[in-house]
Amino acid sequence: MIQLAAYTTTQVLLIILCATLALLVLIIAYKKLLAYLGKTSIPQEDYCVLYGLETHPASGIVEFYFTTTKKRNVILELLNDDLSPRSIIQEKEASEGGHIIRYDTNNLPNGTYFYQLRTENQKTMKRFSVAN
Repeated sequence: MIQLAAYTTTQVLLIILCATLALLVLIIAYKKLLAYLGKTSIPQEDYCVLYGLETHPASGIVEFYFTTTKKRNVILELLNDDLSPRSIIQEKEASEGGHIIRYDTNNLPNGTYFYQLRTENQKTMKRFSVAN
């Protein structure tokens, strides 16, 4: 038979106090670690942000959306499901801000594809499927 140890109210309060203190020390140490590791993070203003498509699966005219914080040359290209290049959707100099590039998927066979945004210092891609 298991016998439960009886604790006094003072002992229970002391256990709760120690557990709370230990938890606070762990949270503070975790925040310090995140701050230390964040010092070496890459500056976000040097990169574009490519967003996913809102419709899944895609059909008809789709809108690819990306943002940039400075003027730069961008290439948006379509890749097959094996990541081999299929076609360049658009190559242009993008100004600061958000950009929408429309593309007609009616000429694509149904399946899975990737779209990739390339700049002079980055490549970022997203997956989407076509069901026309």
